[in-house]
Amino acid sequence: MSFKKTKELANGSIIPRLGLGVWQVKDGAEAVDSVKWALQAGYRLIDTAAAYKNEVSVGEGIRASGIPREDIFVTTKLWNADQGYESTLKAFDESLTKLGLDYVDLYLIHWPVEGKYKDSWRAIEEIYQSGRAKAIGVSNFHEHHLKELLKEAKVVPMVDQIEIHPTLTQEPLRKFLSENNIAIEAWSPLGQGKILENPTLVEIGKKYNKTAAQVIIRWHLQSDIIVIPKSVHEERIKQNFDIFDFELSGADMERINNLNTNERLGPDPDNFDF
Repeated sequence: MSFKKTKELANGSIIPRLGLGVWQVKDGAEAVDSVKWALQAGYRLIDTAAAYKNEVSVGEGIRASGIPREDIFVTTKLWNADQGYESTLKAFDESLTKLGLDYVDLYLIHWPVEGKYKDSWRAIEEIYQSGRAKAIGVSNFHEHHLKELLKEAKVVPMVDQIEIHPTLTQEPLRKFLSENNIAIEAWSPLGQGKILENPTLVEIGKKYNKTAAQVIIRWHLQSDIIVIPKSVHEERIKQNFDIFDFELSGADMERINNLNTNERLGPDPDNFDF
């Protein structure tokens, strides 16, 4: 079974389809070890953010892994309090310093802060032109946010990282993103662990001799969604990566799609207060 482990973004950048997310991973040994273990297990995408307050340790984990920097795809994000033109430029410099890197592979606006995200995007376009972010995008943007941004943007975002899991499939937004050649990336792809006992997912897992988590990750990949499951346990990190040796049938994909209840576990991008 041939399955490409990478995806080409609109600007030609190559992003791994499966990476490690480090939201809620503690700065220090926990973050250093998680990143190091993931890279040593074969992951090549690490996704952090200024708001996670673990960029320093992520950088240390990258260096501790022994994997060459150019083989690793690093994403970080602009926090809401830093949005605006000048403050975005400054925040990006701070993220690079904390990571101990000369560039990141992807820089995202974390949330669509009303009245500020267009100015932030203007700064991010400049960062992109400078080569210090190899690709740029957004996170938690609904279709209407993107349409508003595209009225003035010189560069179309290459990625939109949004909450997606089997109980929140976001199909209308995914359709819009695909039509605009914006790659879809999922945060909380395992539903924050709340759906791992779901009988349908457990049953499908047994059929393929896989865990429910492995089934969900595979579902994302076969849905053309970039996916960044988080774990701080070495065995689980390895297990989450062990999904390239099976393929879900069309019928099983449909069964998982049918679990959608449009239930958000995180804030709605139209109604957040941070």
